[in-house]
Amino acid sequence: MSPVSYGVPSPQQPSSIAKEEYLSSSDEEAEEEEEEQAADIKSITSGGGELPPEFWQIQKLVRYLKVGNQTATIIALCNLADFDLTAQYCQVAIIDAGGLEVMANLLETDDIKCKIGSLKILKDIVVHPEIRKSITKMGGIELLVQILSDSNKKLKLHAAESLAKLAKYKKGRTIVRRNNGIPKVVDLLDVDTSSFYIGVENGGVGQTVEGVDDELSLDLQVARGGAYALWSLCKSMKNRLLIKKAGGFPLLAKLIKTKNISLLIPVIGTLQECAAEKSYCLAIQAEGMVQDFVSNMLNNNIELRKHCASAIFKCAQEEETRALVKSNGGLEPLVELIKNKDNHDNKELMAAVTGALWKLSMSDDNVKTFQELELVPVLINLLKENAEGLDDLQFNLGKIQILTNIVGAIAESAKSPQNREIIRERGGLKPVIKLIASTSPGLLVNVAACIGEMARDVESIEQIRHLDGVRLLWSLLKNPNESVQAAAAWSLSPCIRNAENSGDMVRSFVGGLELVCGLLESKDQQVLAAVSFAIANIAKDKENLAVITDHGVIHKLAKLAVTTEDLLRAKLAEAISNCCELESNRALFGKAGAVAPLVSYLTSSDLEVHRTTAAALHQLSKDPWNCVTMHQSSVVPHLLRLIGSEDEAVQEAAADCLQNIRKLALACEKFRYQHNKN
Repeated sequence: MSPVSYGVPSPQQPSSIAKEEYLSSSDEEAEEEEEEQAADIKSITSGGGELPPEFWQIQKLVRYLKVGNQTATIIALCNLADFDLTAQYCQVAIIDAGGLEVMANLLETDDIKCKIGSLKILKDIVVHPEIRKSITKMGGIELLVQILSDSNKKLKLHAAESLAKLAKYKKGRTIVRRNNGIPKVVDLLDVDTSSFYIGVENGGVGQTVEGVDDELSLDLQVARGGAYALWSLCKSMKNRLLIKKAGGFPLLAKLIKTKNISLLIPVIGTLQECAAEKSYCLAIQAEGMVQDFVSNMLNNNIELRKHCASAIFKCAQEEETRALVKSNGGLEPLVELIKNKDNHDNKELMAAVTGALWKLSMSDDNVKTFQELELVPVLINLLKENAEGLDDLQFNLGKIQILTNIVGAIAESAKSPQNREIIRERGGLKPVIKLIASTSPGLLVNVAACIGEMARDVESIEQIRHLDGVRLLWSLLKNPNESVQAAAAWSLSPCIRNAENSGDMVRSFVGGLELVCGLLESKDQQVLAAVSFAIANIAKDKENLAVITDHGVIHKLAKLAVTTEDLLRAKLAEAISNCCELESNRALFGKAGAVAPLVSYLTSSDLEVHRTTAAALHQLSKDPWNCVTMHQSSVVPHLLRLIGSEDEAVQEAAADCLQNIRKLALACEKFRYQHNKN
């Protein structure tokens, strides 16, 4: 049997914003339809240029298929299979001669040889958009699903290979699912792998046998065809869940232990697609498959390494997975791949590797290892290479994904003071700030996060200001994407806190304070928390505090006080506390009804909420009417409990608040005593 040529789907990378986007209806998949530009058939058959003689030979063979007997049909199919059916003129010749209807009809015959011959041709020509549409309209996908239940293994193999190509498109995936095809495809993976020869001299970590058909039994070839079909099918979220329900995961876990590249590529490709679901990530971790990804990263096959890196990228969101990758020696091969300049032109490989490095950098231990491997300078150089030509960037999705991952990795690395120094000295800030002009939400989120991390150093904030980074970051608050707004607001806080003369800097942004106050009307909790934190830092400057008070910040903050989200509670209480530095604002918060909800924050188990709320209540308690409200809201037992807190700031704020309440109570008692005495 001759080797089969497969079209390998490219890995889908999740951005830092949302892996779980774009599901519009129950009948639609989570991905956009990939539409190819079909050639105009008439322009090919009747164009000015001469057609090759093979075109007419194919048409003649199709005519034999239509009128010939069983023997003639088989001979014609064998002759057709000898042509290069991937060539467009061959595909057009079959369409023009009406060969698709004949081949679809042959799938319904009882003759095994006719079926196999028809399937061999179909699996090569269904990549043509017109052929794909015609086969789909004729009910060809339904016929292929039925063949998967046939006892003949060769039939199942070729049917699975054809489905693998048809299911790359949304409509094909939907038809397979609706015709109960997924359990049938999963059943193809249920084969005995114990007899598969790995070889002691070629076995072991990182060693694989080059994949050719002669090394695989027919059963394993069928399993490989099924794996390719699943790979295409699992681009749909619904299908991923059905694959797991049908028992596909344990079978994939068994096949990944084999060492044949041609089998491993579709198996790992399927797993990396399925890893978009958290349940799969946890199952991959539990089954010990992370070690398999790492061991196959040591293989020389670039395509296999790409899919392993992509699988690590998607699974490394989990902290335990990141630790497993490190403990199994997975960090070094990834750094080796990105350091090799020969790989830089392979955009899919770079997207997978940089994505894995980004997620793995979320662990401090991994960042230390990356420091030893000198990863950050490599990332900065790669960033500079890919950040050129911003005008065309929005049309280059591959480059956007790579940049998103690189900037994400730099942002995580920048949590280390040593790495911040390297980024600063190597000129890493300039290309990062330049990317604020891009339009990709995922990229902008990571750019904002990177600037925010760098702004923790006084030296860096001066460089950021020199590059106009703070103003550009502030402009992201106007972005319609809420994730971008939140990321920008979070990053502005360290910029404001660490910049010299930050009050003047903030006031220099025309309309900036009004914009920040306006975002307090957002419906997104992250945006509200980030903006509240920014206001807490802005309010440290009295002139800026007066300006935002005029913009109605008091009533807007008070309106949010009823929240039950601890993150928002903590930042909101800090904003209220700092706004109370303006004496008149204390009474305004009381009149706006912010005091009683703040008391309820003390029931939270979050220490940060306790710290900021105690500080806010202390400031508010400087107004006597607020003390009355607090007392009526039963704040005293909570404050007495907080006095015993291990956090000194909480102790002090709670004690000061109690002192103010007690002073008011004593003053009232003294007034009542004097009144009764008179």
